[in-house]
Amino acid sequence: MSEQRVVVVTGGGSGIGRAVATRFTGQGDQVIILGRTDAKLRHVVDELGDRASYKVVDVSQREQVELAIASITQKFEHVDVLVNNAGFVKGISTDTPLAQAEAVWEQEVGSNLKGAFLMAVGLAPHLVRPGGRIINIGSIAAYTGGIRGGTLGYASAKAGMHGLTCALARELSPQGITVNTISPGLVSGTDFFGGGLAPDRIQEIVTQVPLGRPGKPDDIASVVFFLASNEASYITGEVIHVNGGWLFGH
Repeated sequence: MSEQRVVVVTGGGSGIGRAVATRFTGQGDQVIILGRTDAKLRHVVDELGDRASYKVVDVSQREQVELAIASITQKFEHVDVLVNNAGFVKGISTDTPLAQAEAVWEQEVGSNLKGAFLMAVGLAPHLVRPGGRIINIGSIAAYTGGIRGGTLGYASAKAGMHGLTCALARELSPQGITVNTISPGLVSGTDFFGGGLAPDRIQEIVTQVPLGRPGKPDDIASVVFFLASNEASYITGEVIHVNGGWLFGH
């Protein structure tokens, strides 16, 4: 990989994506963060300085993805690392009216799975060979179905990301590009868990975590940074659990 890497991070306006962008810029890399909210992205870039830039993109929309990739590759002759972190959960249960459930399903699968697919396929021709990296951010929900009901779309999308990871690894690894997924558990300070659960519910979950604490966005960013390094050049097609022991052995 080049001395100063070019790193694209989706969902870079908060939480894990923000921590990932901070880690790479802190090591001298050039980072482009993507997201749907201009104000959030601008705030992060203002904090990170001239090694960071942003683009407002809904990664579930092919036209927006194509425009963003064209702009990035016009400025940079190649990309070293793609981190597919964008995603959200709105909630679907078997009690949700079918038309509403379908609409939310399309949004959740679009953001969490289709977005990763579009970004990976769109950027693949521009990833450095050898040494390119695709790192997906999955979820423990792919194995558990979520910590509560109402995650039919989200859990399905994250499980699909595991299959996407394996298929991309099978296709791209012979070209020297590795593809892996990180599967977080409870991570505080994100829109998914720490930002949306009551303190007593968080504490209840922590009692099930052998390490006895919630994860932090930096815990995930550290593993992303490792997978993007030369030291991880022989790891591909893997789902790596980073959940304090809440779930292991899968």
